[in-house]
Amino acid sequence: MDKRTFRVYRGDNERGELKSYEVEINEGMVVLDVIHQIQAEQENDLAVRWNCKAGKCGSCSMEINGKPKLACMTRMNEYEPGQTIVVTPLKAFPVLKDLVSDVSWNYRQNERIKPVKLAPEAKTDRGYVMYQKDVDRIQEFRKCIECYLCQDVCHILRDHDKQDAFIGPRFMIRVASLEMHPLDIEDRLPELKEEFGSGYCNITRCCTDVCPEHINLTDNGIIPLKERVVDRFYDPVTILRRKIFGPRKKKLPPINK
Repeated sequence: MDKRTFRVYRGDNERGELKSYEVEINEGMVVLDVIHQIQAEQENDLAVRWNCKAGKCGSCSMEINGKPKLACMTRMNEYEPGQTIVVTPLKAFPVLKDLVSDVSWNYRQNERIKPVKLAPEAKTDRGYVMYQKDVDRIQEFRKCIECYLCQDVCHILRDHDKQDAFIGPRFMIRVASLEMHPLDIEDRLPELKEEFGSGYCNITRCCTDVCPEHINLTDNGIIPLKERVVDRFYDPVTILRRKIFGPRKKKLPPINK
C-alpha cells in the first residue's frame, strides 16, 4: 500500500487554498477514486462533479498537476511513488466550489451556432443519402464528450480572457462538423470570421493534445475552417470572382437516385 499526499483546491471563485491530505493508495486506483476517498474519510463537503466513471460523460474534468484531465481516466501509477498530486478546478472558468467549475458559458456558445440546414433537393426516394467517406469525415467530431478540457487548455480563453471574442476549439469543431456536412447548405463563415473569432487561434495544438477522445481538432477541424475563411475573405482571386459572379453556393455531391 502506497501513502500519497494530495493537495486539493478548497474554496470558490473569490478565495480558496490548496489543502493537503494524506491518502493510502491501493493498486488500480484512479484520481477520482482518491477524491472520493477523501470525501468519505476526511472532507464530507468536498465538491466534485462526476457521473459515469468511464471516460464518456466528461463530468470529472479538472487539472491534475497542472494538466487538464479526466480524473476517472488518470491512473495513480502514472505518477512516481511519493510524488505529491495537486488537484485544482478548470482554470478557464469560474469556480463554483472546490473542484467544480461553472462551464455554462460553453452552452451559450453552442446556442450561437446555426443548426444544420439540409438542401430539399438532396432528398431522394431513399431519404437523405451520403457517401461513407463524407460520413467518416464528420463522424470524428461527434465523438466529443464535452469535457471542455480543450476549452480549458486553450490559451486564448485561459490566459488572454477572450471569451467574448472566441468560441474556443470545442465549438470550432462543432462548426466544422456542420460546414463539412455534404448536405448542409447553411453559410457560417461570416460568423466564424467576425463573431466566433477563428483568427485568434494560432494552431498550438494544445487542444488536440488533451482530448480524451483523441479527436484531431487542429488538423482535421480548425485548420480547414481557417483555410475556408482565408479563401473567402482574403484571397484576391476569390474576392474578384465573387464581385463578378456573386457569392458561390455550396455544391451538393451527385447522388444516384
